Amino acid sequence: MGKPTPIEYADASPEVRAVFDDIMTSRNLKDVNNFWKYLARDPVSLRRTWESVKEVMAPGALDPLVKEMVYLAVSVTNSCGYCIASHSAAAKAGMSEAMFGELMAVVGMANETNRLVNGYRVPIDAAFDR
Repeated sequence: MGKPTPIEYADASPEVRAVFDDIMTSRNLKDVNNFWKYLARDPVSLRRTWESVKEVMAPGALDPLVKEMVYLAVSVTNSCGYCIASHSAAAKAGMSEAMFGELMAVVGMANETNRLVNGYRVPIDAAFDR
């Protein structure tokens, strides 16, 4: 098998087009992002992933900006360049430069202290282990 290629709307099956249409309607887009076009190679995974993203990222106890900021933080930690770009764009619509700077500082600090804890094999304090 060669390098995967995206499935464009014009070439998509009716099942994939239905998901693409829902993504475009839900996000007010003229086209879907590359992530969805590549995932469309497996229509079952495409639908399942979109339904999960739609549910998880919907307004709830956390507002959508907070959810985008958390998604961005995890993406930075996991070094996913695509997700960093995508969720930075989504978060920056409601996030100031100061908020972004603080978010990146927290991400960096959490990664540093997590690695120190893992390296030193620090046991969990009784007060935290409930």
